[in-house]
Amino acid sequence: MTTNQLLSTLQSNIHALVETVETEFMALPDKALNTKEAPGRWSILECLEHLNRYSRYYNTALAKAIAHAKTSTQTRDEPARSTWLGRKFIAMCHPSNTKKQKTFKSMNPAQSVLDRSVIEEWIHHQEQRLELLNDARSINLNQNHVPIEFFKWLRLNVGDTFQLLVAHEQRHLLQALRVKGKVESVRAPALKV
Repeated sequence: MTTNQLLSTLQSNIHALVETVETEFMALPDKALNTKEAPGRWSILECLEHLNRYSRYYNTALAKAIAHAKTSTQTRDEPARSTWLGRKFIAMCHPSNTKKQKTFKSMNPAQSVLDRSVIEEWIHHQEQRLELLNDARSINLNQNHVPIEFFKWLRLNVGDTFQLLVAHEQRHLLQALRVKGKVESVRAPALKV
């Protein structure tokens, strides 16, 4: 896959994620957005707040990496290459990986008091990320790097960072959709015959 194809795929994925949030969660009442399917589990807003916490770091780090990169017009048809570390992190966060992952304390939104502004912030982060993907079309995704949030001495290339973030978003939106399904099934009134 070329870098141009990768960036276009990531943009399409982000548009689909935003559409999912807008259609599935925006109309829900605050109580449903904050309801947990079970103790120790996250609510819909906690899932989105977790993603916001990562976006606050990574959108800034990506903007810095892109701004400091040398502009190159010949990178559009260059193959997008993932590193071993990048593939490992992407696979770990991918929605198809059903293994439960522990989150860092600073990224755990459990017990937070949240309102629907979390959704607005999440959408804002996605809009920023779409702009960053456009900006990234002028750099070499393979040669420019972003420090990993929790181990800053480890770095992923820009292409792997974007892929990791989108996979992480997909994973937790699927989690939020499962919460919505459980909450709605509990709230649904029983039919009386």
